[in-house]
Amino acid sequence: MKFFDRDKWHEIYFALRKNPWRTFFTAFGVFWGIFMLIIMMGAGEGLYNGASQDLGDMATNSVFMWTRKTTLPYKGFPRGRYYRFNNDDTKALKDNIPELQYIAPRLQGWGGDGNNNVIRNERTGGFQIQGDYPEINIIDPVNLTQGRFINYIDITEKRKVAVIGLRAYNELFDSDENPVGDYIQIQGVYFKVVGMFQSKKNDQQADRENQAIFIPFTTLQKVYNYGDMVGWYSMTAKDDIPVEVVEMKAKELLKQRHSIHPDDERAVGSFNLDKEWKKMTNLFSGIRGLVWIVGIGTLLAGVIGVSNIMLIVVKERTKEIGIQRAIGAPPLSIISQIIIESVLLTAFAGYFGLALGVGLLELLNYALIQSAAEATMFTNPEVDFDKAMTALVILVISGIFAGMIPARRAVSIKPIDALRDEI
Repeated sequence: MKFFDRDKWHEIYFALRKNPWRTFFTAFGVFWGIFMLIIMMGAGEGLYNGASQDLGDMATNSVFMWTRKTTLPYKGFPRGRYYRFNNDDTKALKDNIPELQYIAPRLQGWGGDGNNNVIRNERTGGFQIQGDYPEINIIDPVNLTQGRFINYIDITEKRKVAVIGLRAYNELFDSDENPVGDYIQIQGVYFKVVGMFQSKKNDQQADRENQAIFIPFTTLQKVYNYGDMVGWYSMTAKDDIPVEVVEMKAKELLKQRHSIHPDDERAVGSFNLDKEWKKMTNLFSGIRGLVWIVGIGTLLAGVIGVSNIMLIVVKERTKEIGIQRAIGAPPLSIISQIIIESVLLTAFAGYFGLALGVGLLELLNYALIQSAAEATMFTNPEVDFDKAMTALVILVISGIFAGMIPARRAVSIKPIDALRDEI
């Protein structure tokens, strides 16, 4: 039996063409199954991409920590006491937590809430003034478009340098001006602009970050007369170490240093990004699993439809099969013809469903970009090529199994019974 037997393919062609509407609606079930699978997979990835881009390139194994009022009395101190982190806390955290990889103390200057606090020539604006260490651009990085970020020489020498956001540039400079090397005035103190950045996040988070101005942490302490105060910490754990370990040890150490009751769970505030990230990834893993279950179920429904139609085709061609058997056609020839018809039907319908689904997702993505709506909770709907091909392979294999039952039915008919055409 030759697979590329021209006569066999003619028989298959005419068999499918004999009843075009039945062939069409049978194929449509398979087409719709893989089409919906691709659309649901793309929509799920679009939601995941949108949620992921809200974080930019922020390190997911990070924790953020700040001070709050105590809720339990301890060592003669009353409840409701407020305290501050300080530079010695920073050194203690670095020295006593070996699991700690990066730590970035941060302070925020006054203004930026509607009050103008930055001047350049005749222009003024209200911006968030952030005092930072270089590590913050590892934990929560921004996209440097010009110049450089704050470095440790700036920290050590308490340099008056600034890295400005895109919005600050737009309000303080003309579009054709290079801000690097120029000066801005913050709270009456001149700062040299050494870099400009743009947020990697989306929506309101990007707007807030783009209107920030970064200056060295030690410089902000001096300019704003904050002494050795630290506003809050951003910390990451070393590779393969859960950030919960760093969070727990940091809280214990800070409670000891500031005479806070060990059982006071509210005195040291924290946000564990790793925990929230895992919740989100688990949610989307569940969505992906549900998509595959629904999609495969829809595909199987289409494949079962193909199998049922092939059973009807076999019944209609009982006499023809009997003649083929009577003149010596081997069972394998009959089986292969039925299976090839089934696979051909499912493969072509599946391919068109796959192509149309991918095309529709690309069109949707293009429309989102053209309408400037890409910065939403739904971004870049896409389908992984390997997953798409896996779905198609599953479909072809299912087509083989769909043809097996009617094929076995066909060869089980005795030639003499088939020639009577009574079955």
